[in-house]
Amino acid sequence: MAVMQGEISALLLEILVCPLCKGQLVYDQVNQELICYQSKLAYKIIEGIPIMLIDQARKIE
Repeated sequence: MAVMQGEISALLLEILVCPLCKGQLVYDQVNQELICYQSKLAYKIIEGIPIMLIDQARKIE
């Protein structure tokens, strides 16, 4: 299954969870982030690779 750069596959979204709370992530295609509303963190996606490090996540309101 090929994934175009800048897109996340549905299968990957099913597997990935927030490393802090193990909650579900929401894909924000415009900002290229995976968002956890429970932890209020956004994880950046760089060149199609989610950066799932808590200390590099952006805090959201």
